Amino acid sequence: MSANDTPQTSATYDSAFLRACRREPVPHTPVWFMRQAGRSLPEYRKVREGIPMLESCMRPELVTEITLQPVRRHNVDAAIYYSDIVVPLKAIGIDLEIKPGVGPVVDRPIRTRADLAQLRDLTPEDVSYVTEAIGLLTRELGTTPLIGFAGAPFTLASYLIEGGPSRTYENAKAMMYGDPELWADLLDRLADITAAFLKVQIEAGASAIQLFDSWVGSLAPADYRRSVMPASAKVFDAVAGYGVPRIHFGVGTGELLNLMGEAGADVVGVDWRVPLDEAARRVGPGKALQGNLDPTILFTTPEAVEAKTREVLDAAAGLEGHVFNLGHGVMPSTDPDSLTRLVDYVHTQTAR
Repeated sequence: MSANDTPQTSATYDSAFLRACRREPVPHTPVWFMRQAGRSLPEYRKVREGIPMLESCMRPELVTEITLQPVRRHNVDAAIYYSDIVVPLKAIGIDLEIKPGVGPVVDRPIRTRADLAQLRDLTPEDVSYVTEAIGLLTRELGTTPLIGFAGAPFTLASYLIEGGPSRTYENAKAMMYGDPELWADLLDRLADITAAFLKVQIEAGASAIQLFDSWVGSLAPADYRRSVMPASAKVFDAVAGYGVPRIHFGVGTGELLNLMGEAGADVVGVDWRVPLDEAARRVGPGKALQGNLDPTILFTTPEAVEAKTREVLDAAAGLEGHVFNLGHGVMPSTDPDSLTRLVDYVHTQTAR
């Protein structure tokens, strides 16, 4: 696929998921889950045993198997490519590792202009395993769409500046406020790397992409508009010509929903804190919404899960387009059977 191809050529074009993303009529509300390919599945833990996280992302056959596992088990309407948001950073030579129980840890955090030299351009050859894995996946998936994804510039910058996960982002915000030129240059470079990574996935066969700005909810709207939105918009603009739906998601972003849509998303992901009808009012017309069941609900009874799911579906009843998802990722100790039941319930309740 190239930027000149039309999405009509894809076997997935008329899938419920892509139709919902385009705000078209659907046979049922499509369902997929963030982090559906991973820790909650015993079959995932078995195939990943003894294999470090980043290494597992670089083995095409393993990536294919892990990505397919929830599609087989849960009958979800889309697959999400198994990877990690720091994969493109690792691919260009950033010295980082994903430490169990901690997350990505960067050996040499970026704090000065000289440190920007660590960020070279990403080429398709850097991530040839992604192209190979997506080729394998699309042949297996047939008419089921594959969602590619990447971390947004702000979230990647936060990891790079802090050196790992943070609750306060004090170093990242110190750069954003104290050296806005360096901050802008850092995010601009990350936007180019992110766009290149997404282009590889789309050209290999991904039917949609999602930009995860996991930690952007730590910002006020004015700071987001001034210091983050230009880089996110650059990413979305770079892949606009492919004609695939572009999804934007962050956690704790209730005050940013309109801006996240304005950045260029076709679909705005909503966490569980804002009801979907209110989210639609904040986002404004012309966008589909994705979400937004609280993932902790899955630890209660099936009856309670159905009741809360009904609330989400009712709030989504007037939307132009709705993709059902959790308000964040599947938690590791979630019972996989609860996810399977949830997919079936949404499909049954929304069948047209």
